[in-house]
Amino acid sequence: MGQPANLKKQARERMARTGESYTTARKNILTGKPESPKAARAAAARDYAKEAREAKAKGKAAKPAPVAAPAPQDELPEYPAPEDVIQYDAALWHRVLVQAGVTNPVTGAPLSQALLAGLAGGIGFMVFTFEYEETTTATLVTRAHPEPYTQNLLARCGAKINERTTGSAQKAVEYMDAALDAGRAVVVRVAINALPWIDGNEVDEAETIDLAVVGDHEDDLLVDDGSGVLNVISPADLAFARAKRKKEKHWQAWVPSTRSPKVEVLVANTLEAIEETTSRLLGTRELSGIPAHFAKNFGIAGMRTFAERLRDTTTKTGWTRMFAEPARLAGGMNQLSGFLTDTRFGGEGALRGLYAEFLDEVSGLPGLSALGEHSADYVKLAQQWDDFAELVDPEVTVDERSAMFARMADAIERIAQAEEKAAAALADTVKSLATQA
Repeated sequence: MGQPANLKKQARERMARTGESYTTARKNILTGKPESPKAARAAAARDYAKEAREAKAKGKAAKPAPVAAPAPQDELPEYPAPEDVIQYDAALWHRVLVQAGVTNPVTGAPLSQALLAGLAGGIGFMVFTFEYEETTTATLVTRAHPEPYTQNLLARCGAKINERTTGSAQKAVEYMDAALDAGRAVVVRVAINALPWIDGNEVDEAETIDLAVVGDHEDDLLVDDGSGVLNVISPADLAFARAKRKKEKHWQAWVPSTRSPKVEVLVANTLEAIEETTSRLLGTRELSGIPAHFAKNFGIAGMRTFAERLRDTTTKTGWTRMFAEPARLAGGMNQLSGFLTDTRFGGEGALRGLYAEFLDEVSGLPGLSALGEHSADYVKLAQQWDDFAELVDPEVTVDERSAMFARMADAIERIAQAEEKAAAALADTVKSLATQA
């Protein structure tokens, strides 16, 4: 089937309406699959904050809340609608912090998506392929990895965050209700394939996602999943999806205070985050929890390993042999394209443009003006990564695959060289700033 010229635009518009991943939206457009009516029903529930507050104003019984007395509801800003989502988790927490009234202590503006993404660790690189009986997977991550992205974000943003985990489903409901009664969104971690609006057959059962529970809708709950509309979910369905996350069972986090971070804390955490990012890219930091023999797949060294395997046409680890079958080739390239365009583990420009915005923003913090001088490097890298993404053709034929892989290898080698130069220069500046502090 021919690919529409504006397929990427159509896929992103469908993602915003339905909450599908880029790959799923793209596939459903090409196969003519209609959109679920669930998205349309959820769109009607946009004004969740007003409804939740009206319900409370009518005397809805308060639930037990083992927290300090909340601020009056009319003093809390409404939870913002998702827009311009570049990195899913940073954008989600941006909205949660906006609703809580937490601001940048220097500018008085909200803690931006770019700032939060940079504090979380910003950018990185990892590539892995695995061969199974019927398919070969291609995983490419361009955000910070393997460090705990969200946990770094929460620890470094400087806001007061209330985190809880519990093995008790009942306690989990009580903790969540306490935060909702305080008029705040609650971020919970769930198994993606357990969500009612997700086709569980298309998602690995181990995959998780964080959602913000933002209020009530009749007997159900409204959740923000970054799709641009709010989805309606029953308390029972949400509890089921939370319980399937075994490692951090019933984890939740919310912002109980409007207190903004201290300037000196943001300065220190910015330098720490950038040092982590650059050392991970340059290979000067040991990767937490990663065996030494896998290190070649991470950072700039990983980019060069990737280029070698793309160019390799003879060995079993080369991509030409690995993707010799039509089904494996189509599946792998669809997956690779999805990682490059999705907002969870990658994104537009491999998140390098967002990192440039981070460097520009933190250059306004006391003593960090020199960081802004490096943003142009990452703007250029964002374009290089976008150009690379355009080379990945999920409809490439088996006969054309080696030539495509060779073009991809050329592009990745150029990117690796530019990444190394940019990271080394940024690392030198951070080292100098840390010495002066």
